[in-house]
Amino acid sequence: MPGHTVLQLPVPALEDWVRERTRHYDEGFVSADPDFGHAHITALAPFAPSPTAEQLATIAGIAATTAPITVRLDEIGEFPDGIIHLRPVPDRPLRALTEALVTAFPQYPPYAGRFGPHADPHLTLDAASDEVSIASTRRLLGALVPVTCMLTELQLSWWESGRCHVMQQWPLSPAGPAPGRRGRPAPRSDPRSP
Repeated sequence: MPGHTVLQLPVPALEDWVRERTRHYDEGFVSADPDFGHAHITALAPFAPSPTAEQLATIAGIAATTAPITVRLDEIGEFPDGIIHLRPVPDRPLRALTEALVTAFPQYPPYAGRFGPHADPHLTLDAASDEVSIASTRRLLGALVPVTCMLTELQLSWWESGRCHVMQQWPLSPAGPAPGRRGRPAPRSDPRSP
């Protein structure tokens, strides 16, 4: 899979579980970056491979006018391609965020338009196989779900085997960024950044 950017909302409550499930499939996609959201809900992907300062400023403006989003994660579903996922409820605020990003960046439709103009918000858990099903995934999750969580940050992350890291991150804040909390690059410099 070629490297690509993802605008995503990290879900810390499920981070350890998703990171370990990722490790089960491909160690290369387990990031050493402590801020990287393995467990996340995608807002828009793929995005620009090397975003411009103007694009980053637009994202910062959208994040600054988006309230933190509280969702309940309980219902497990499976897409036709076999991706097993959790459906966030309610999903309207997530759809509104994606719509704002697509309106600002119409050249980057969700999932490159593969699933139509309105992709369903979700948190990817696993991929169906002879050994993996919705039922087996529910058993593995155990008491982790249901969970209600507040999504408070939008990340621009780079996804590529051996290179997964956060490029930039912004707090969600309907009143604008708090002092000293403007969209910021990842706290360490990463020479591998595209």
